[in-house]
Parts: sequence; C-alpha cells; structure tokens
Amino acid sequence: MKVKRFFARTMAEALKQVSQDMGPDAVILSNRRVDGGVEIVTALDYDENMARQRLGEKADEATSGARLAELQAEQHRRLEDELQRSRERIREIREQRSQPAETMALDDLGLARAMADEPAPVASAPAGDYSRELARMREEISSLRELVRGQQPDAAPRPGLGAVQQRLAERLQEFGLGAELAATLSRRHKAGRLEDGWKQALKMLAAGVRTSRQEWLDQGGVYALVGPTGSGKTTTIGKLAARYVLRHGPDALALVTTDRYRVAAHEQLFVFGRILNVPVRVVDESHSLDDILDELSDRHLVLIDTAGLTPSDRGCQEQLAELARSRHGVRTHLVVSATSQPRIMKSVWHCYKMASLAGCVVTKVDEALTLGESLGFVMETGLPVAYYTNGQKIPEDLHHAEPAPLVRLAVERLKRLQLQRTVAEGA
Repeated sequence: MKVKRFFARTMAEALKQVSQDMGPDAVILSNRRVDGGVEIVTALDYDENMARQRLGEKADEATSGARLAELQAEQHRRLEDELQRSRERIREIREQRSQPAETMALDDLGLARAMADEPAPVASAPAGDYSRELARMREEISSLRELVRGQQPDAAPRPGLGAVQQRLAERLQEFGLGAELAATLSRRHKAGRLEDGWKQALKMLAAGVRTSRQEWLDQGGVYALVGPTGSGKTTTIGKLAARYVLRHGPDALALVTTDRYRVAAHEQLFVFGRILNVPVRVVDESHSLDDILDELSDRHLVLIDTAGLTPSDRGCQEQLAELARSRHGVRTHLVVSATSQPRIMKSVWHCYKMASLAGCVVTKVDEALTLGESLGFVMETGLPVAYYTNGQKIPEDLHHAEPAPLVRLAVERLKRLQLQRTVAEGA
C-alpha cells in the first residue's frame, strides 16, 4: 500500500496531481483545507486489514471504513511532518559546523536552552561530535522515511526502548509480530548494531516456537483437526491421508468426520476416501465417536475432520466436548489460517482450547502477506506446530514444521514484500 500527500491551491489542481502521479486507481483517504489551498492524502492498493495492522491499537477507534481511512491519513501526515523536522535539524547541525566555536559550544550543550536565551558556558566542541550527531540523524531520517513509505505498522515509540531497540521493534512489527512481543524481543538487545539485534531476535523467535518432534504418519494415533470454516481442515486431512497412503499403503488408515450438522458437509472427505481406498466413517446420533474409534482400533492412524461451527452454536460445544472426553486419547489440533489477523487467531484459540489442544497446523502460508503474525501466535499460546501448508496440491504442499525453517520462510516473505513495495514505488 503506497500512501502519498498532495497540496494545491484548488481541489481541481490537487485531483489533477493525484491523477498524474497515482493514476486512476488511487483511493482518497482524506481531504481538507490548509493554509494556501487544499491537502489530499491518497493510497494505492489500499487494504483495510493492512491499514489496521499499521495503525495498531489506534485502529480500535475506527468505527467505520471512512474513519479508518482518516486515521491512516493522520498517521501519514504525522510521519511526514516528523521527517521534515528531522531534515531541518540535520541542516541546522551542518550550518553549525561553519559557525564560530562559541556558537557551536552553545548548541552542543542544548538547543532548547539556547533558544530560551539561558546562559551557557563557552567551550570548543570537537568536530567528531558533530559527525556522530549527523550519523545519528541520518539513521533517524532513514527510519522515518521507511515509516512514511508505509513499511512499519506502528510508528509510536515504545517506552523504555533506546533508538536502536526502537528501530528493531519497528522491523519486527513489519515482520508481523505484535507490538508487545516486538518490544520484548527488542529489549533483549542491550547494545550493538541494528543488524546484530535483528539476528539475535530471530534466534530468540526460533527458540520460542515449539514444533512436533515426530510426524503423525510415523508415530500413529488418533488426531482431530478443529477450527473455523474455511481454515483448511478437510484439505489438510486429504494431504495427510494421501501422504500416508504413499508411504504405508491404505490398510492402516481411516478417516472420520464429526460434521453431522450441515447438509452434504462430508462429501469432500468421502471423495478422498474413494480415491485413496480408505474407509470414511461419520459420527451421528446412532454412532458415537468412541463407538467408531472402537471399531477402528486396529488402524495405525485415524484422522478426524470436524465441523467449522461458530462458538455460539450448541453443536460446536458438543463436538469439542466429545473430543475432549474420548477414552481413545484423541490429540486435537487447531487449524489456523496464516491470513488471519492476530486478534482473530487469539479469538479462535480461546474458542477451541476447551478441546485440550495438543498443538496446531498453520495453513495458507502461501497466501499470507507476512508470517510473523502466525509465529507470534504460536509463541504466545505455546501451541506446538505440527505441520504447515502452502498451497492446494495434494500431498506436495504439506510440510512437517521445524522452528528454524519456519523463521527463514518468514524472513524470505518479508524480503519479498519489501521488494514488491520498492518496485511499486519505482513504477
């Protein structure tokens, strides 16, 4: 999403600038009268979900799409104004280098005190101090420029963070982590360069992400996938089943569905069963889950698909309770879409944790803009990641999860996003 501000004497002139610079697809986030004319803030590829992520907690104030656009415009104006102030400060520092030593010393002891006409002792200041100050200011401008370009989701400084820690926290939020987790990881970086802190944070993230040590296909047992509609439960079971049949054959595998609440809900699972020559059983009023699992006790692996019902639906609670109290030690895993917002992920977890979750499966990794949201979710909830999926191909797009490769994949996704933004801005 590219955000840009335009000034002109009249609205017609401003709209002409928008048309010439941004093209016909630009979305107007806000317009207002200012001294000397009008101001318009526009965006290309405007996405409300992305806007909410960038605004962070501030997005809670948005009661409508129009208010969200206004907040995004306000954030952009504030960042551009801060960028301009930083440029002016650098210009002032450069000018001071050509001033007499007395003036330089006055400013070196504090610009605010000099502007207030307070007396200050005169002393010579080494030129190296100004070089360091200029370098620090250049870093600040670089960081602000990235913010203005929309590459950081939260521009507000975090209390208790130094300059490098703040920039590290901002990069981690761009990576997709929540503000609190990003700040926590940044505080661990006590001193050193930004890149050193970045590498350290990624190592800590990999250490904090738990995964399943052994694959279900080899370990065997009874596994159930739960989660909201559209999260990818049935497709993931199809991938797991296909891979198991390729490795071990169909004789020791069975599929079960508890979705008796929707018409023709289990048809896709029956299709998988027919293709793989694997039995599919349906839990209903006449056949309880434990009765069916008793009959399938000779199977090495049993995969259970469930209905994606809303938490307010009584059938959802019945289904989760049945899984939790089963005497067959069902290992229930939450299926989480990587495209979901962090708050939605946490909400889904709260709804399904009554089923005594043993872990999770992350789906739709290929569709997610960034993967830090998913890594932050599993790190905060402590759910081990068993598998992740990154496409619709069966069974190729299913991968056993490991911490370091997951973090590397997230970094690659961030680099791809940054490259896309750079190309878009240069177009």
